[in-house]
Amino acid sequence: MGTLTIRLPDEKHSRLKELAQAKGISVNKLIEELSTLALAEFDANTRFKAMAATGNPEEGLKILAKLDALIDTLRSKDTEKLLPE
Repeated sequence: MGTLTIRLPDEKHSRLKELAQAKGISVNKLIEELSTLALAEFDANTRFKAMAATGNPEEGLKILAKLDALIDTLRSKDTEKLLPE
């Protein structure tokens, strides 16, 4: 396991401590969780870009059109509470 030393403004450090306390975890665990989220987002973005580079734009637009049609159908069935415009 590695060690990471970071410098943060005092206000940000205090807020992170408050957040960790509110979640009932240590600041170390909080930073670990936040870094996991950041890495998952980065990985998803990387995969999306790789897939987009090899994808078919016309097929993608067809899928989006189908999704739009489905959403319109659901909205027309009195589901405004579930799918607001």
